[in-house]
Amino acid sequence: MSNVSIKPAPPQAPPAGLSATLVLALGTFAVGTDAFVVAGFLPPMAEDLHVGTATAGWSVTAFAAAYALLSPVLATLLARLPRRTLLIAALATLGLANLGSALAPSMAVLLLTRVLAAAGAAAYTPNAGAAAASLVRPEQRARALAVVVGGLTVATAVGVPLGNAASHWASWRVTLAIVAGLCLAVAAVLAPIMPPVPGSPRVPLRTRLAVLRRPAVLTVLPLTVLGMAAGYTAYAYSVPVLTAVHVPEHAVLWMLLLYGLGAVGGNLASGWATDRFGSSVVLTAGYAVMALALGALAWLAASGADAVPLVGALVLLWGASCWCQTPPQQHRLIEVAPQEAPLVVSLNSSGIYAGIGLGATLGGSALGSGAGPVYGLGAALSVAALLFLRLSLRRSRPS
Repeated sequence: MSNVSIKPAPPQAPPAGLSATLVLALGTFAVGTDAFVVAGFLPPMAEDLHVGTATAGWSVTAFAAAYALLSPVLATLLARLPRRTLLIAALATLGLANLGSALAPSMAVLLLTRVLAAAGAAAYTPNAGAAAASLVRPEQRARALAVVVGGLTVATAVGVPLGNAASHWASWRVTLAIVAGLCLAVAAVLAPIMPPVPGSPRVPLRTRLAVLRRPAVLTVLPLTVLGMAAGYTAYAYSVPVLTAVHVPEHAVLWMLLLYGLGAVGGNLASGWATDRFGSSVVLTAGYAVMALALGALAWLAASGADAVPLVGALVLLWGASCWCQTPPQQHRLIEVAPQEAPLVVSLNSSGIYAGIGLGATLGGSALGSGAGPVYGLGAALSVAALLFLRLSLRRSRPS
């Protein structure tokens, strides 16, 4: 969702609106791939940079934390820029940052370029959806938004596995160079086909963050951070923790694909289920399933049992339960702050990346003890998220 207001489309939307929307979706695919791809090649990257895998994981934390912090700040600073200029500049920044990451001679340089990449991603993602909605007729807006957001969803499903495969065929540096090339190519294509879209009125950062003072929002938003941290504690180090449960190195790609398919299915199913059964039911089921899946993986890692088909099923459930959180959490936030719906949804996006950064940090701290503790920590955080949810629901009930 967007940090910026959506301009009403003229009665006759530009014919290029749908074409530009598809290109914008390709851009969100590049952003999503860049955000998650590093998890697919941490071990070779760590070896190349002469650091431990846990230290290399700081590249994930740096990107996620920078995105979470910069998203509301950049939305304020860049609000008045024309959307075409802003989106092209954001993609160019993302492309050049990834090129810098691909050429990084040291861990320090890599961290710097990952922060720069996060700045480009944080500027691009919210504005791509808002721009797409303004380029089409009102009856086409929902479809345009779905197409643009779909780029991120597809990246979750196939971007990381493709990155893992590319790192095997070539190297992690080539993989990041490919992401850089995709970002720059999208910027080059977007420049001539996207119609002009004006910027938005600047909303002070203090006004944007004022909603965080509401007790109801403060009750809901921390759960996004906790729940994503639970899912990402092990996923940030997916290659070493999957090989620890006897997944052959060549099969890690398929496990990542199963995770991505689970993520897409869980996200879609949770939207329907939230409308039908309510957000609390979906979140309760999601955290319970994630705790069971990660707990079972922890047991497999500790016992040394060789059960690759079972691991595949658990990874599928892990992806589904991790990414089923977003629709019900957005629903809860909109319920408690309906007048600030775009703002609280954008803050929820920051919460997602904050959780990813926290999970990567916690997973890295446990990695030296083996895969079992990493999975176990994720399971424990899932239980903590479930308890936090139930407690917050109890407190919100009228007495």
